[in-house]
Amino acid sequence: MPLNLYLSTMQRFFSCTFLCATVLLFQMFLLPVLNYNTLRAEQKKIILQNADIIEGGESEAGSYRSVSGNVVFQHGSMTLKCDSAIDYERENKVVLKGNIVITDAAFAIYGDNGVYFPEKETGELQGNVRGRMLDNSLFGKSQRAVVNKATGQTWLYGEAIAWHEQQQISGDTILLHFTESGGSRKGLRINEIQVHGNAFLASADTLSRSPVVYDQFSGKKMVIRLKEESKIDGITASGQAELLYHLYNEKRLPSGINYSSGDMIRMFFTDGSLNRVLVTGNVEGKQYPERFRNESSINLAKFAWREQENPFRQQKSLP
Repeated sequence: MPLNLYLSTMQRFFSCTFLCATVLLFQMFLLPVLNYNTLRAEQKKIILQNADIIEGGESEAGSYRSVSGNVVFQHGSMTLKCDSAIDYERENKVVLKGNIVITDAAFAIYGDNGVYFPEKETGELQGNVRGRMLDNSLFGKSQRAVVNKATGQTWLYGEAIAWHEQQQISGDTILLHFTESGGSRKGLRINEIQVHGNAFLASADTLSRSPVVYDQFSGKKMVIRLKEESKIDGITASGQAELLYHLYNEKRLPSGINYSSGDMIRMFFTDGSLNRVLVTGNVEGKQYPERFRNESSINLAKFAWREQENPFRQQKSLP
C-alpha cells in the first residue's frame, strides 16, 4: 500500500475512533445529568389525586385544567386540598379556592384563597389563614402566609400571632424555620422562630396558679431558638427591648417583679427553664415589690393575653 494512502487510512481510523470515544465519554457524563434532571422534573410534578369535575381549555396564559369538588393534589410529601382549583401549565402554578388545606409531614395550614408554585415548592394563602403543628406543639394565625418547602420556612404576615405551649408570640411577621428532628422522633420540627416588627412574647408563669401572672418580653425583633421536644433554648430581643418577669426565692416563693430595658436582651434557658438574663446597651432596670403582683399597671405597653383568638382552642385533636 502506498505510504500516502496508508497515512490517509490511519488518519480516518483514528479520527473515527476519537469521535466514537468522545461521543461515548459525552454520554457517560451527560446521561446521569439528564437522568437526574428528569428525576427532579418528575419529583416536581403536581399530581391530581381527586376531583368531582375536571375541565380543560385555553386562555391567553396558555392551556389550563380546571377542577372542582373534593379537590386533592399531591406534590411529593405535600398534600393540597380545596373546593376548586385551576392548574396553569405554562405558568407552572395552581390557583386554589375555598377551604384550602396544605399539609406536610409536620404541619397543616388553612386559608380561603391561594396559589401554589410546584417548581418553587412554594404556596401562598390568604383569607382566614391559620395553621398548626400536627403534634399540637404550636398554633397560629395571620392575614397571609407563605409556605416554602424548599427552604423549610413558613412566613405568617399581618397581625401574626402564635401559641407555643404556655407562650404567646405576636408581631407584624412571624417566620417559622423547620429542620429534621433527630433521636427517636423522626420528621420535621421547628428549631427557630423569628418575629419582625412589634415583637412580643407573653409566657404564663407556671409557678403561679392563683393569680395567673405573665412574664413579658418585647422588642422590634425577636429570635426564639428551640431544642428537641420543643423546649426553648434561648431568646434574643433587639431594638428597644423590654422584659418583665416574676422572681422567686430559693424556696420557690414569690419575691418581687423585675423590669429591665436595653438595646438588646438575651435570655438563656436550661431544660426549658430560664436561668440567666443579659441586658446590653442603654440599660435601665426597676424592681417592684411583691404587692404589685398581678397589678396591670406594671405590664408592658403592648401586653394582651389572647388565647381566646386561638382558632384551634377547641379543636386540638383535629386530624
